[in-house]
Amino acid sequence: MAQKIRLDLHLLNKGLVQSRQQAQRLIRAGKVRDMTGKILDKPGQEVFGESKLLVENPKRFVSRGGEKLLAGLQAFPIKIDGRICLDGGISTGGFTDCLLQHGASRVYGIDVGYGQIAWSLRNDSRVVLRERTNLRNLKPEDLYGPKDRLPNLAVADLSFISLRLVLPAIKNLLSEKDNDALLLVKPQFEIGRNRVGKGGVVKDINAHIEVLSNIVDFSVAEGWIPKGIVASPITGPAGNHEYLLWLSSFGNKGLLNIKELVRETLASLES
Repeated sequence: MAQKIRLDLHLLNKGLVQSRQQAQRLIRAGKVRDMTGKILDKPGQEVFGESKLLVENPKRFVSRGGEKLLAGLQAFPIKIDGRICLDGGISTGGFTDCLLQHGASRVYGIDVGYGQIAWSLRNDSRVVLRERTNLRNLKPEDLYGPKDRLPNLAVADLSFISLRLVLPAIKNLLSEKDNDALLLVKPQFEIGRNRVGKGGVVKDINAHIEVLSNIVDFSVAEGWIPKGIVASPITGPAGNHEYLLWLSSFGNKGLLNIKELVRETLASLES
């Protein structure tokens, strides 16, 4: 006799989604139908294990973070293919998924939490996962073996902490030369709490300029060369505008007028 299974688990088992959480979101949004066209909108609904289902517009990454990183990769000439990468704050794994789809050979994923990463990435041999781990306190010997090649590309999507507190640790975990970093800058976690508006949203243009300028100045002091800033096409959950900052350890200094670039990036907020 054919056995039944929860709808959300069925989608995951069939490879139609990247995580159970994604399955539940799609189901509740009315994006899952049976072959007759009937919408199935209850994650706990039981279906036969051999049931064929249609999933409307499944996302290309395990989380919306992948779309944010993709914007940076499309804006800047950063080569990913074959590189070993470090993902600080891997969470569900949107950044890591994007890196792997662009040819990364290995990704070291760090997160203070546990159990958030998509199942497909947890079982991917290219992902070296370190959960319940604070990036700020991590040392190379805690993460790599004596024969391991070190990453030369870092990405980070962090919340409730300033990038200035983790940039030194990120640099210390990378190889000795030819490094890049593509970091998501979130003004709401960089500016003082007294300057965060209602609902946790930073709307002051000057605050955005100050945040990005401070991060750029700090990165220069840490030995990085700022190469570019681009606005994320997706806002944060509360509606905050966020930015992708490209840093490099090589190349000519002063390739970009950072202040002018910041103002160009922020111009869309005034329209």
